[in-house]
Amino acid sequence: MYELKGIDKKFGGVHALKHVDFHVKRGEIVGLVGENGAGKSTLMKVIYGAYQPDSGQILMDGKPVRFANPRQAMDQGIGMVFQEQSLIPNLSVMENIFLGNEKQFTRAGLFDWAKMAEAARHQLAKVRLDVDPRAPTSGLSFAQRQLVELAKVLTLEERIEGDLVILLDEPTSVLSEDEVKLLFKLVRELTNRASFIFVSHRMDEVMELSDRIYVMKDGAVVDVVARGQSTVEAIQHTMVGRSIDNEYYRETRQKPFDPKTRLVELDRVSLPGRIKDVSLTLHAGEVLCLVGTEGSGREAIMRTVFGMLSPLSGSVRLKGEPVQRPTPRHAVERGVGYVPRERKVEGIVAGMTIYENMTLSQMGRYATAGVLGTGAERRLARDWIKRMSIKAPSENADCGNLSGGNQQKVVLSKWRSGGSDIMLLDHPTRGLDIGAKQDVYTMVRDMSDDGVGIILAADTLEEAIGLSHTIIVLKDGAVQKTFDCTPGRKPTMYDLLHAML
Repeated sequence: MYELKGIDKKFGGVHALKHVDFHVKRGEIVGLVGENGAGKSTLMKVIYGAYQPDSGQILMDGKPVRFANPRQAMDQGIGMVFQEQSLIPNLSVMENIFLGNEKQFTRAGLFDWAKMAEAARHQLAKVRLDVDPRAPTSGLSFAQRQLVELAKVLTLEERIEGDLVILLDEPTSVLSEDEVKLLFKLVRELTNRASFIFVSHRMDEVMELSDRIYVMKDGAVVDVVARGQSTVEAIQHTMVGRSIDNEYYRETRQKPFDPKTRLVELDRVSLPGRIKDVSLTLHAGEVLCLVGTEGSGREAIMRTVFGMLSPLSGSVRLKGEPVQRPTPRHAVERGVGYVPRERKVEGIVAGMTIYENMTLSQMGRYATAGVLGTGAERRLARDWIKRMSIKAPSENADCGNLSGGNQQKVVLSKWRSGGSDIMLLDHPTRGLDIGAKQDVYTMVRDMSDDGVGIILAADTLEEAIGLSHTIIVLKDGAVQKTFDCTPGRKPTMYDLLHAML
């Protein structure tokens, strides 16, 4: 149905795709895996028409095609659900769903909003999402926005006569288990008139859903595996080029924290509709994990510590000093670093270089009489690029053009290079491959050894248990239970789930 032959793509000195052969059959679900920077995102953008290959052929039903832009690809039935999401927050759900295809709802230059809302309800029903189509998209949760993305792509069903090719770029990264099951059920139901290309770092999900799996490394396809013909471990070894350390979360490196040094103290902190009467203490060298379902209050606690939210009642202390007027600037000056969940929105500044992003929170150190010393900035960035194994042509590369995992490493480097000794990590491994995750886990242990206090919202319960000294379970904004996670005495996933639900 769809085929790529000998696709090459270069960006300056970076050879992003190297003679890639790839095909999709009708009704097939094809997995695509590889480390961050392996070329997956570039390949997806070539398929979707966002990038044009330097050489090679694209075939649909055996006939050569070439897409100058995503609109032309969509007109041929190719849609994409983006990992970082393409929705416009200040538009309504229905305006996002039909963005670029509004003519069907206009008459004499006027919009028929009722007709658009009804059509949007039909699309939302396909993904089992019960939200008001007139509601602003900014008010939805990340998981809800992901389903709106899928509903938007499924509008192609009504517009295209032939079969569809739908690209799913990390669609399950922040979905709950039930939402993942629903998505997989929807995908399987849609294979009667659509083929899917599924990109994910969650290997168990790729193995479960895919009919075949393409494995990429350094811009090339290095293996193609049929369902049931390999194991997660074997594919990971092919991806990373080395065996995966069984000591995955570096638990043997977990050392006791310093109980005498209090870095963060929250005393009965409340924010209406977010958290209520939350008390906690973060010590030097401690990894304190916040566990809970979506909306349990984890993000609100982190944003309160970082000065983005002001509590209605209760008190916040940083290194023993009360915070009277919380602001991010004050928090950064007190040594707080924040790695947000949505890195492309809040973590990096696309359009700025790697070195500019890394020194963004500490420009005063590199300025003399108001003039930045870019040479020193570049030296720092080169050092951290090497330390963090960031895949980039140089420190001058646009941070927005890096893969998701390498962007996350830049964000982590920004705070660590600035000497932050209180780190707020909100899903720091979301969208990272197994090799990049291990790099982050090693960095967590290194920071803990250096006396850095870490508040963590983990990507999985296993990650929370593996990394933490202490776990606080939240439900509806309130603390339900606190677990000591000393090695050998750690709680089980059942213990956490019982407290969460």
